[in-house]
Amino acid sequence: MGTKVLVVDDSMMVRQQVRRALVSAGFDVFEAKDGLEDLGQVRVLEGIALVIYDVHMPNMSGLEFLQALRDDPAFAATPVVMLTTEGQAHHIEKAEALGAKAWILKPFKAELVIAAVKKLTAEAA
Repeated sequence: MGTKVLVVDDSMMVRQQVRRALVSAGFDVFEAKDGLEDLGQVRVLEGIALVIYDVHMPNMSGLEFLQALRDDPAFAATPVVMLTTEGQAHHIEKAEALGAKAWILKPFKAELVIAAVKKLTAEAA
């Protein structure tokens, strides 16, 4: 069984693209369509090594999710990669302040996502 990665995006197409890329690199990928579903999955799926999260999401934004994750001692150190169309500096700065480890803009290159996930999961191990 590979390293577990949770991908959260309201676009099924984006989730599938990320899944294909990461599965081809040997990762186990789980998906959620929004932040509320995601918080439930993170708590249920033991061993999640990394979360990839969109900034603009229904029910709970990426930044709100990141804050909630950091407030939970069990997941305070879980690496989070923001994958988004949003490139505004204040959003990036807020995510970094909350501990996001990477910010990748859509449309994305699969190799970039794979490299970021490999690097961050190796660092967290």
